[in-house]
Amino acid sequence: MSWKLLLRPRRWSAGQVAWLVMLSVLVVPAVLSGPGDALAREVLAWRPDRAWDEPWRWWSAAWMHLNTAHLLANLSGAVLVAALGWLLQPDRRMAWAWALAWPLTHLSLLLQPGLTRYGGLSGVLHAGVAVCAVWLWSRGERRGERHLGQALAAGLLLKLLLERAWEAPLNRVAGLDIVVAPLAHAAGAFWGALLALLVIRLTQAARP
Repeated sequence: MSWKLLLRPRRWSAGQVAWLVMLSVLVVPAVLSGPGDALAREVLAWRPDRAWDEPWRWWSAAWMHLNTAHLLANLSGAVLVAALGWLLQPDRRMAWAWALAWPLTHLSLLLQPGLTRYGGLSGVLHAGVAVCAVWLWSRGERRGERHLGQALAAGLLLKLLLERAWEAPLNRVAGLDIVVAPLAHAAGAFWGALLALLVIRLTQAARP
C-alpha cells in the first residue's frame, strides 16, 4: 500500500462511500439530538428493562449523549474512524459488517445488568476500528499491511484490557465530566472483529 497514493485526489471507491454513509447514519442523528436532552435520554438511551419491548434502542442508544463533553469526545473518535475508512479503503462488505455490529454491541450490554442506562457512539466506533484492523490484517497482499493491521488490533486490545470491563459497569474519565461503559467498547470490538472475519471467510468460500 502506498500512502501517497491514498492521499492523492481520486474518485471514491464504493467501499469508502459505504463507510462514510454508515458513519453519517451514526453521527448526524447524534449531533441533531444534542447532548443532555431529557427527551433523548428517555426515548433513545439503552435500557435493559426495555430492550425487548422497545427494540429501536438497539440502534438509538448510539445517538444519545449525556453532555457536551461526552458528545465531543465521541465525535473526535468518529473523525478517527472516518480517517481509517478513507486511508485503509475497506470494501463495502466491511461497512455491512460494521452495520451488523451496531445493534449487537448494545444487546451485549444485557450481560451487565448493573448498567441500567447507556448512550453514546463509542461502542459502535470501537466496532468500526475492529473491522478496519481485521480487514487490513486479512488482506495479506504485503507484509507491511498485515503488520499494520496486527498493530491496530493489538492497540485496541490493550485499550480494552486497561479499561477492565469486568470490574465495574462505568469508569469515570479523569479530567472530563464523562463516564464510559467499558463493556460497550469490548462488545463493539468483539462483534466488529467477528463479523468482519465472517464476511471475509464467507466471501472467500464463495469464490470459484
